[in-house]
Amino acid sequence: MNGHQNPTSTQGSAVTVIGLGPMGQAMTRTLLTAGHPVTVWNRTAGRADVVVAEGATRAATPGEAVEANDLVILSLTDYRAMYDILDGSTALLAGRTLVNLSSDTPDRTREAATWAAGHGAAFLTGGVMVPAPMVGTEAAHVYYSGPGEVMEHHRARLATLGTPRYLGEDPGLAQMMYQAQLAVFLTTLSALMHATAMLGTAGMKATEALPELLTFTDSIGAILRAGEETPGAALDAGEHPGDLSTVTMMGATSDHIVETSRSLGLDLALPLAVQAHYRRAIENGHGGDNWTRVIDSIREPR
Repeated sequence: MNGHQNPTSTQGSAVTVIGLGPMGQAMTRTLLTAGHPVTVWNRTAGRADVVVAEGATRAATPGEAVEANDLVILSLTDYRAMYDILDGSTALLAGRTLVNLSSDTPDRTREAATWAAGHGAAFLTGGVMVPAPMVGTEAAHVYYSGPGEVMEHHRARLATLGTPRYLGEDPGLAQMMYQAQLAVFLTTLSALMHATAMLGTAGMKATEALPELLTFTDSIGAILRAGEETPGAALDAGEHPGDLSTVTMMGATSDHIVETSRSLGLDLALPLAVQAHYRRAIENGHGGDNWTRVIDSIREPR
């Protein structure tokens, strides 16, 4: 099944996927398994071979891929790649929906939505919050933003990839949530490696250290929820009650982490960044407030 698909024969069910890295391939397989005909295109043509063998239709050009279906999913390195690929096919975009699941900045997603509208296309931004092997599983969810009616029109097909979580009309919202979650994720990964390096200086192997560290990581959500019935409510109210933990107490801990890391000869970039948040809050007279007060210097850095 690798001939040119009739673009009118499967509208409402069929999907085009442009970009066949691990995520694009996973989405294509998931859609095929759910019974959706899929047309694919990738700059490195050989990457399409596996999914074509599994039932996808290979498009010879980006224009052919766009023309095949009303719903076009993009899984690319960044938004610049979208322009590079589709600039020669803009006359074919009118009446179609582009769903860009690539990572970039919220501002660039808003610019892309304007660009798409200028060519008569609807535009949804998305952020896939699971790795490729988990696409299509019960654990998968995808954030979307853009026109609500467009989201509802395509919801059934998009739900195949993971539970859709629609955030609103602003096309930058889904990208903002994606980047916010990755900020937590990447910082946590660096913290885990820093902690593993610390323990390694005492002779503890990673196979011993990581299980303990991951158990603690898993408990952080429960610890934060135990301190506030509705996490974030006090922050929204501008309240930072220091009855459970204070900036001064947490700041002292950050000092100890810096001192320990320095004595062990480890890189100090991460612990110094954390320490700076607490020191600025103390300098601003908030030592007795809850640790959440560090958000002030994050919102308004010097």
